Amino acid sequence: MSVRKTVVSGTFYPNDDKEIKRYIEHFNKGFSANKLSINPRAIIVPHAGYIYSGFTANLAYNIASKQKFKRVIVFGPSHKVYLDGASIALFDEYETPLGNVKIDLEYSRRLKEKYDFLVFDEELHYEHSTETQAPFIKNYFDGIEMIEIVYGKVDFNSLSILIDELLEDTNNLIVISTDLSHFHNLKDANKLDNICLNAIAKLDLEMFDKGCEACGMTGVKAMISSCLKNNLTSEVLHYCTSYDRTKDESSVVGYSSVLIGEKI
Repeated sequence: MSVRKTVVSGTFYPNDDKEIKRYIEHFNKGFSANKLSINPRAIIVPHAGYIYSGFTANLAYNIASKQKFKRVIVFGPSHKVYLDGASIALFDEYETPLGNVKIDLEYSRRLKEKYDFLVFDEELHYEHSTETQAPFIKNYFDGIEMIEIVYGKVDFNSLSILIDELLEDTNNLIVISTDLSHFHNLKDANKLDNICLNAIAKLDLEMFDKGCEACGMTGVKAMISSCLKNNLTSEVLHYCTSYDRTKDESSVVGYSSVLIGEKI
């Protein structure tokens, strides 16, 4: 049995199951979920250390977990390994401190055969943008199967065609992993991030090119393109920056979570 071993547990998030649970319990004390106005089909979430963006990501997972799914498909950008295209994980399981998550290997292989930009490059999957999602998935969707897609240089329209197919199955929850602007002062970061958030909220693909910065821009644009084609709507749930934790406004990173689905 092949297992995708953790590489950022103990740094981006705790390496202890009880400590992760304490984090999530703490995050959940900070908000109360109102009645859903959107039937969840996808979420956009950050991938920084939990002390910086965990509350923001957790909010989207908590709300999405009110609905039952069979599998979660996580899209994240590669930060360390260059690739033309994207890699889909062909491991049997995905390790987390809360227990392993089963990978839907049959579904993953089927997608790999169908889309010529998908390969399996093991090195590409030791990636924090997707790994930071796995403990949330295990916590909120225990027993669910996972698919992990890490992308490099790929056209967002190609990813959007894949997302369109995934949306055809209501058993699928799509997770788009991205942080927003990096290392600007707080004022400039807020300005740049506001462009991204408006583009997401208004489903405006052209607006992304007017100053939005996001390491997962390709995945976000692919998701918004699929929203337009599939008559979905979006709701920005939360926005913050690393300043909220560090109180250093000279160089910050932006984070946001978004719920995507059909209006109820």
